[in-house]
Amino acid sequence: MANYPLSKFHFSVDWGGTRIGFTDVSGLDITNDVIEYRDGASPEYHKIKMPGQRKFSNITLKRGIFKSDNEFYNWFNTINMNTVERRDITISLLDETLSPVVVWKVKNAWPTKVTSTDLKADGNDVALETLELAHEGLTMQNE
Repeated sequence: MANYPLSKFHFSVDWGGTRIGFTDVSGLDITNDVIEYRDGASPEYHKIKMPGQRKFSNITLKRGIFKSDNEFYNWFNTINMNTVERRDITISLLDETLSPVVVWKVKNAWPTKVTSTDLKADGNDVALETLELAHEGLTMQNE
């Protein structure tokens, strides 16, 4: 039996709201800053590089717009000065049996931007809305 890499089109998102399907998830990346340092007594004529603070990109979720569904906007509207409803989010890449095989856990996420669909009189596309999330941590695990 051949061993193939996983397809990326079968996934689920537990975002703390109604169970809905998303069309796109992006921003699942982590970066470590680099700290450069050299002391005057170093025999080398270059700086050494050390790992610094970790940074996480914002995560973007896209989904179809449904009649009378304002959950993205309701969550966005919890933002007041220095307060917001934070949620832990789980994103799972699924295999053909709907079992998670790779899981990303997002810590303390909150909405920074909600974008509604563009409108086009001669379009033939589904109306999509986008939710951009800031967060304080991302871990990945293989199941």
